[in-house]
Amino acid sequence: MDKNSKIVIVGAGIFGLSTAAKLASEGYKHVTVVDRHMPPVPDGSSSDISRVIRFDYADEDYLNIAYEAYLKWSQLPKYKGIFFKSPYILTGNTSAHGRAWIEKTTAALTKKQLPWAKLDSAAAAKSRYPVLTGTLATPNFTGYLNEQAGWADASKAVSQLRDDCLELGVSFICGRAGTVISLDTDSQKRVRAVKTLAGTSIEGDHFILAAGAWTSGLVDMYNSTLATAQVIGYTPLTDAEVKKYKDVPIYANFNTGWFNFPSHEDTKTLKMAVHGWGYTRAPTAEDHQSVKANISSPPLIPPRQRANFTPPDGEDRLRTGLREILPELADRPFDRVALCWYTDTPSGDFIMDSHPDYKNLFVAGGGSGHAFKFLPVLGDYTFLAFTKRLPEHLAQKWRFRTEYKDDKDTFQGDGSRGGPARRELHAQEKAKL
Repeated sequence: MDKNSKIVIVGAGIFGLSTAAKLASEGYKHVTVVDRHMPPVPDGSSSDISRVIRFDYADEDYLNIAYEAYLKWSQLPKYKGIFFKSPYILTGNTSAHGRAWIEKTTAALTKKQLPWAKLDSAAAAKSRYPVLTGTLATPNFTGYLNEQAGWADASKAVSQLRDDCLELGVSFICGRAGTVISLDTDSQKRVRAVKTLAGTSIEGDHFILAAGAWTSGLVDMYNSTLATAQVIGYTPLTDAEVKKYKDVPIYANFNTGWFNFPSHEDTKTLKMAVHGWGYTRAPTAEDHQSVKANISSPPLIPPRQRANFTPPDGEDRLRTGLREILPELADRPFDRVALCWYTDTPSGDFIMDSHPDYKNLFVAGGGSGHAFKFLPVLGDYTFLAFTKRLPEHLAQKWRFRTEYKDDKDTFQGDGSRGGPARRELHAQEKAKL
């Protein structure tokens, strides 16, 4: 590929930014990233105070790549003050898929000769971490501990990645002039430009669509992605409590999908979230959807920060999970709540492949709620896929899938989801977004 080609990347999340930085570092001279807002984009899934960094996967490919990323998070000086080590407890309680996930994951860790410790009971977990005052996932608690884990301040990491792009010569177009609403194609189905909300066009030779949950509103994704909203809550803490809960382990219950982070010193909050089946939002006319068949999408215009809203049943799940580990905080009013938009794929696998309908459009995404941890190495892999040099087994795993097009509900997940079934947001709930 000619390094003088004009490459336009739609989306300034981790897929878009990491790819842009890698392309520029490889000598591509004309790389432009366009988005609705300068990154960190407030309602993008890459923006927030924290993301879990772990390599616990039953799948060998994800385990190896996540471990590669973990070593960079924990060793490279540029991540100091962004990445923080923290132990990770995973429990499946009585859920069959939770127990299966634990068994397969620990077997994969053992095969790679990575240490982990079995936790046979809630008492064993509380003995290691007395700060956990709740009953944990009882009855029949089963789980394990991995001390090689942690969390990253997501917005700080994205800000650094953005600055890396700027230093490498990547250009940015944001605001209405960077809000892409459609593609301009020729008779050969080659993309000539992207059209924006400002009425302008951005021309290019090659286009990379990395728009996350907004992708399926721009092109037909053949039912291979689904935008789902997941709930997040932030409990306010006193200075003494920030210190007290600083060493709370990351605790994930795959039976419910609930997980937490240690206290966050900058914001004086304790964050928790649900990695579940989530909520969908049917798009409206104001979303300027190019693809009418798209069944779920976040609002198009980005707010200055996420709306302080989550559905009542989602807030109940946040409190129930918090009561499981720290009941003394469970009834305290939240500092704020929010929804985070996933780009789910049926299998939980990423997508890094050319779009089947266009000659010069590449799709990078399908984060499925677990992509952020790969940030230090993600651009390396998207670059290999973009230049057709990805190892064959990964090219197959991350291929663009068209076989789901006529299926009603293929989104069964990778086994990591828990809690109630997915549902559509009510009209009153949508209005609060």
